[in-house]
Amino acid sequence: MALGVVLYGELLAILLTLASSSPLAGFWVRLGPLSLLVLGIVMLGASLLCMLRRPLRRLPVLAALTTALAVIVASAVAVAWLCTILVPWAEGAGLFPDDGVRGLLIRAGLISAIVGALMLRYLYLHQQWRSQVEAVANARFETLQARIRPHFLFNSMNTIASLTQTDPRLAEEVVEDLADLFRASLANEGDRTTLAEELDLSRRYLNIEAQRLGERMQVVWDVEDLPGDALVPPLILQPLVENAVNHGIQPSSEPGSIHIVGRYRRGTVTLSIRNTLPRSADTMRRHRGNGMALQNVSQRMEAMFPGAARVTRALVDGDYLVRLVFPYPWRQS
Repeated sequence: MALGVVLYGELLAILLTLASSSPLAGFWVRLGPLSLLVLGIVMLGASLLCMLRRPLRRLPVLAALTTALAVIVASAVAVAWLCTILVPWAEGAGLFPDDGVRGLLIRAGLISAIVGALMLRYLYLHQQWRSQVEAVANARFETLQARIRPHFLFNSMNTIASLTQTDPRLAEEVVEDLADLFRASLANEGDRTTLAEELDLSRRYLNIEAQRLGERMQVVWDVEDLPGDALVPPLILQPLVENAVNHGIQPSSEPGSIHIVGRYRRGTVTLSIRNTLPRSADTMRRHRGNGMALQNVSQRMEAMFPGAARVTRALVDGDYLVRLVFPYPWRQS
């Protein structure tokens, strides 16, 4: 963020230098002091806004924008006035406007007001867009929940019904697992949960599916390296695991496997779900998913970790691989 502020400030300094009426031969002579002036204004204004962000959040939108703009203009005037004191020779060298210090202060205030208003307008529209993206993602998340739960419930009830005839004790265990699974899923009313809870939810789901698919499905877990207290959006892993079962294991006439691997390195969590695919091309086309779960996961990860999370998919040696990458710990600015 600081690097972006510096770059945009320098671009503004270059633009102001090019727009001046001075000969182009003196471009570099004017750019140096003007860059110092602009960067001083930009860094001071950004630092003050960062320090005041908590009080500004408590104000109404219009009052917060007006206060922020006043801080930017005040920073510009203060830095411009300070430059006239620290660099007294600049006026005699023709680096200041012809109308002197007063003209410099007025120009600095007006230019900072215009640029600051444009910047605040952009940030406001960006925040509105992000809020809309989060609202759409949450709506699709609720739709995804409504689709997943009945579908999974029907399959589980069929499994339990068949087990009651062959192994009543195992049927009772599956009922308990199903109850625990739905209790954990339905109780999660917040907008985030821990990675440990998500992994536990997926384990319960796969344990139930294992009773239905038997030896046709092998699951390999390698997640001991993951930080269990990392916060993630709720129901972020189970839909991907369910896709691996429904589109990789279930339609295949041969045994398949699911590998869930997690790594934590240098402040980044990487979680991969890899599953085998049916070998028949017709079966693969018939059971190809519509991508709803993956798209929803991507949107909700982006909403929680803006610009810092990735959800990718690929075919690796005939297997389907989905990889989630996100930072931990995460503090949104």
